[in-house]
Amino acid sequence: MGEIPYQYINIVGASGSGTTTLGRALAARLGSAFFDADDFYWMPTVPPFSMKRSAAERASMLKKSMTSAFEAVVSGSLCSWGRDIEDSFDLVIFLALPTMLRLERIERRDIALYGRCEPKFLDWAARYDEGDITCRSLALHDAWLSDRKCRVIRLERDETVEERVERAIALANSVSSAANDAPTPAGSRGRES
Repeated sequence: MGEIPYQYINIVGASGSGTTTLGRALAARLGSAFFDADDFYWMPTVPPFSMKRSAAERASMLKKSMTSAFEAVVSGSLCSWGRDIEDSFDLVIFLALPTMLRLERIERRDIALYGRCEPKFLDWAARYDEGDITCRSLALHDAWLSDRKCRVIRLERDETVEERVERAIALANSVSSAANDAPTPAGSRGRES
């Protein structure tokens, strides 16, 4: 990965926070493969996102793809996929944005991709900040991040894609990582805002 000393990077955050967008841009910048967790989590169906793969199957598929690529950026939450795949990363980048901004982004994206936005999906995405660890939520992600053995960086600003790429690279290369990797009150590592 030339510009940064990490082979496998996972970018995680709430729906609409920009994980896929940053993942694609960072992978392109670093010259590494890009994989979206949704492509492994969901079976290819019409309509999309209607049939899940088992945790073992999706983890095995992603691991094979990562290994064959040698260097990879993976966007999307891997919580409950299994320790083997979850601990395969050298760096995790967590993205956070205000709920209303995320919902606006989701609506624009879904209308552009599918011609409509599912109200149930928007309702689900809106509950991210208040949910507990039994569902995809900030609480679940914070707990998952605190259990990671690799470096964790948090990006919590509304920035352009280019600005996020530059900041992610700068933080990944920062020598004084103690400030970025220190435990936070929420128990997660690497709070950078």
